Parts: sequence; structure tokens; C-alpha cells
Amino acid sequence: MELSRRQRRKLEVRARLLEAAEALFDARGVAATKVTEICERADVAEKTFFNHFAGKQDLLREIAAQALDRLLTDLEEVRKRRFGTRERLIAFFRCIADNVEAAGPMHRELVTEMIHVAHEARTERVQARALKDAFGALVADGIAAGDLSRAHPAETLTEMILGAFYALMFNWAHLEGYPLRRRALAAARFLGDAMAAPPARRRR
Repeated sequence: MELSRRQRRKLEVRARLLEAAEALFDARGVAATKVTEICERADVAEKTFFNHFAGKQDLLREIAAQALDRLLTDLEEVRKRRFGTRERLIAFFRCIADNVEAAGPMHRELVTEMIHVAHEARTERVQARALKDAFGALVADGIAAGDLSRAHPAETLTEMILGAFYALMFNWAHLEGYPLRRRALAAARFLGDAMAAPPARRRR
């Protein structure tokens, strides 16, 4: 169904506000950014802002939800690569480090909010399940290919990867100077090695 001109305009204004806010949050941090500054950068009246969002925190929540969607897209792209599971895990965790480093230190607040969004009551059935399902699909691929161990349930393997992801994000968001790239790659290698099928059982 084609959108009306008014609906298109509304979506364009909302997108401008989100883009302006994300740029300011990355540059200054969430706490230091004012709604008036977001409106000025987006060239939108402050009254219009509140037609779209209840407040700055509501806007941050939507940016975080979009970031989580991009994360799921990155994971889906990794699944398409003709690698073994260990290499896919390394590629995905490297992608996480690339994205975080590109965004800069102010990205910490967004990462924290992204984790909250994934598990807050109103989105838990959608966001948290989508993230878990995405890691579960990666595990299922590995089991089907014969390079992941069947000694433990697929659910357990999925939760180990999910737990490592959350631990990395939490530590980076809360510990100053946390070496995310080094720890992320080390975690990916450990997971790949720990979950690997015994060599004799792997398909030739």
C-alpha cells in the first residue's frame, strides 16, 4: 500500500530526528545532548519532536532498537559465508569490534541501552528472541555441517555464545579502557574450539 504524502513527510521528519540524535550522542554522549540541540540539527521544531517521541530516552530506545537490528543483519551476513563455525564466530565478533571502534567512546550509552531494549518487558518477546534465534541458527548451521559437537544440546551452545556477547558488551560499556577487540577475538576462538566436534567425527 502506497503511503500518503503526509505519512511520507512524517517518516522523513522522524528519520531526520533519529539521524541528528545519533550523531550528537556519538559526539557528546546522551546525557550532554539536549532535545533542543537535536531539533536544531534536524531542522525540526521542538513541538514536532514531541509529536514523534515522548522524550530523549524514548528516542534513544528507538536508536538502540535499530542498532540491534543492524547487529542481526551483520550476523545473517556472516552465516552466508562459506566458513566453518569457528571462522564465522571470529568474523562476527570482529565485526562487533569494528562497529564499536568506528562509533567511538560515546557509543557506550547506546550499547547499554541496546541490551536494555533487548530485554525490557514490552520488547522481550521480539528483540531478545530474535537475537537468541540468530545465534541459534548459527549453531544449527554448525551442527548440520558436522563441525560443532553434539555432546551438549544446541540450546546450551547458543546460550554460551549469547552469554559471551553480553559479557563483552557489558564490560566494554562499563570498564574504561576495556580491550574489546582483543577480548572479542579471544572469546570467539575459545567458543569455536570449545564447541568443535571431535576431529574424527567431522565430515570429510
